[in-house]
Amino acid sequence: MGVVVIGVAGGSGSGKTTVSQAILDRVGRERIAYIQHDSYYRDRSDLPFEDRTRLNYDHPDSLENELLVRHIQELRQGRAVRIPVYDFTTHTRSRETRLVEERPVVMVEGILIFADKALRDLMDVKIFVDTDSDLRFIRRLKRDISDRGRTMKSVCAQYMETVRPMHLEFVEPSKRYADVIIPEGGFNTIAIDMVVARVESLLAGHA
Repeated sequence: MGVVVIGVAGGSGSGKTTVSQAILDRVGRERIAYIQHDSYYRDRSDLPFEDRTRLNYDHPDSLENELLVRHIQELRQGRAVRIPVYDFTTHTRSRETRLVEERPVVMVEGILIFADKALRDLMDVKIFVDTDSDLRFIRRLKRDISDRGRTMKSVCAQYMETVRPMHLEFVEPSKRYADVIIPEGGFNTIAIDMVVARVESLLAGHA
């Protein structure tokens, strides 16, 4: 059976994870190999911590897309992969990796996955989650403070210096590559119904 590859993109805090979780629940977690693009941030443990905090993590070059492309290709060929584990508190890769088994569906989630042609070309369904910028910022602020040990000042500075300009330069323009644009993220049940139906149809066709 052929493997169906889904991409879920959108700005930081847009609700990509909520949409991905809804698809996982509806299609079946046992049928999906779920990968987050965030796992593929390049390891910069060669730099002092202060220098690492000043890097631009919202530019496509900050991610090791070549490795992600290779992993998707491996999964499509029915082989399990070991993906990196990234530590957002230290801005480094962990020594550990996470085993992702082969499944009928591969779902990749990330803000910049449609900005890379090699990644786009591997995807059967491309979903862009479209949410107002003020909501995205508030969600990012809450997440980075509670989950990633950041201060309000550092989150605001990063947003103004790199997140917002990179969103306008790379993320927003990549929306034109989407097959489906979902406003309001995971709360848009009609759009999620349509996506799930499309995935089920592709799975039936690939069987």
